[in-house]
Amino acid sequence: METNDDVSVREQLFHDRVREIIICVQLFVCLYILSYFILTHFKKNAEFATDDVEDATVNKIVLWLCTFTLSVAVGAVLLLPISILSNEVLLSFPHNYYMQWLNGSLIHGLWNLVFLFSNISLVFLMPFAYFFTESEGFVGSKKGVMARVYETTVMLLLLSLLVLGIVWVASALLHDNIARESLYDLWEYYLPYLYSCISLFGVLLLLLCTPFGMSRMFSITGSFLVKPRLLEDVEETMNCAVFEEASLSRKLKSSSTSCWLSLNMEAMKKQFVSIKAKRIALETRRKASAWQRNLGYPLVMLLLLALTVVCVLMVCFHVLELLFDESAMPRGMEDPRLGLASFSMFGSLGATMQVVLILYLMVSSVVGFYSSPLFSSLRPRAQDTNLTQIIGNCVCLLVLSSALPVFSRTLGITRFDLLGDFGRYNWLGNFHIVFLYNVLFAGFTSACLINTVTWVVQRELIRAFGASRAGHVSLRVSIACLLPCPDLQSISGSCWRVDSQKSSDGNFPGRSAEEGFLNSPEDFRPDLFSLSLRVIRSPEG
Repeated sequence: METNDDVSVREQLFHDRVREIIICVQLFVCLYILSYFILTHFKKNAEFATDDVEDATVNKIVLWLCTFTLSVAVGAVLLLPISILSNEVLLSFPHNYYMQWLNGSLIHGLWNLVFLFSNISLVFLMPFAYFFTESEGFVGSKKGVMARVYETTVMLLLLSLLVLGIVWVASALLHDNIARESLYDLWEYYLPYLYSCISLFGVLLLLLCTPFGMSRMFSITGSFLVKPRLLEDVEETMNCAVFEEASLSRKLKSSSTSCWLSLNMEAMKKQFVSIKAKRIALETRRKASAWQRNLGYPLVMLLLLALTVVCVLMVCFHVLELLFDESAMPRGMEDPRLGLASFSMFGSLGATMQVVLILYLMVSSVVGFYSSPLFSSLRPRAQDTNLTQIIGNCVCLLVLSSALPVFSRTLGITRFDLLGDFGRYNWLGNFHIVFLYNVLFAGFTSACLINTVTWVVQRELIRAFGASRAGHVSLRVSIACLLPCPDLQSISGSCWRVDSQKSSDGNFPGRSAEEGFLNSPEDFRPDLFSLSLRVIRSPEG
């Protein structure tokens, strides 16, 4: 009888293990396919359409490695949301047969796999991918893919020895016993220690990028929405785009006997395509309904403002918790007991809010990262991103995403404790670091939010009062076709913006064309210029 019970227990453990492996593989395959589509949207096709079979093979291998890394990054982003939602699902359906596969063992396994693959990607795969693209094989060896693999492997080993030596010496200066442990037990201590340093760097990067990204979210989101007519005149912008498109079209169709001295056709074609796309987008925005125009933009702005304010309030509350409650400190746990209690005092609604805030923090950090002047050169462009930039983007996104669980738990956005090796970081138990981190985040976010709101109000007030006092005629003049006058060749392709104040006799003040103004209204030639005229009248009439 005991033998049968022992066999049944082993069979149950075996089936549970197989089920977890199948679920993890299916999830990883879905993330891999999604990451592959994302990278193929941004990669430069010319690098994969080369006639050199060797270079094409190397580029494909590097693309596969980058796809693996990006899928791990996406999985790291989804770790906390999946864990929190799984706990709420088990609370809502505790005895449901179809939810038995969702348990603590599966969630713990996902955390361990993400930690392992993050280490492998950052320490081995991405350096290998970079050296692989730059390698050519050793001098005197037979050319081919394997020769480049050998050179890349040697370079990676040398780099690993260099990093090992630097970190071991640094740890020996701080803690001699720890240095011996890292030397004797490389896998159990050194890699988690190295990943802890990388995660600390990622958390510090999130501290700088997330507040800046939250402030940038307002302007970026507003650019995709149709603003109310009080904030944006779509008709005027549309007319300017139409005039610019017509002007560039005539320039492209002009004959070679024109008086233009230097005409960059490729740059002009790109400008024409961008202006045309802008005009099409403006047409779509002009056709938007009144509900979309008057309610969509305010509601989205209020939603972003509410999310930002809630984040700041939760961090401020967590600062007070750190002062009076030791359990508020982030720590790790080995056995996640899901389905026993909610991780939010507001139940399922609070848990859903935590998931939304975590995803909002990640999106804001990515926006702030690519908007910062230091990393703006890494910003990917559709069908125009080389492999080196793709590797750099994958590394940066993996560093940010793998630090997201620690970032969210440190700020008190969620009470879900870190699982596996994510909770083994040495600096997580330091009260001064955690407390200072929360205070800095609340201060930076509040400063960015206040600056964004006040700047928008100042801009609208300046535009409103400045326009009411101006009473001037704003003329935007762009050269539409060929200029027959040789004296004006120096201003070919330029765009004049003429702001003139009418005098008492109704004429324009006399200024020369070289100063950017016209002597009189009669100087305009309809056959030579396309003109966009906007008259802003003063309240006095």
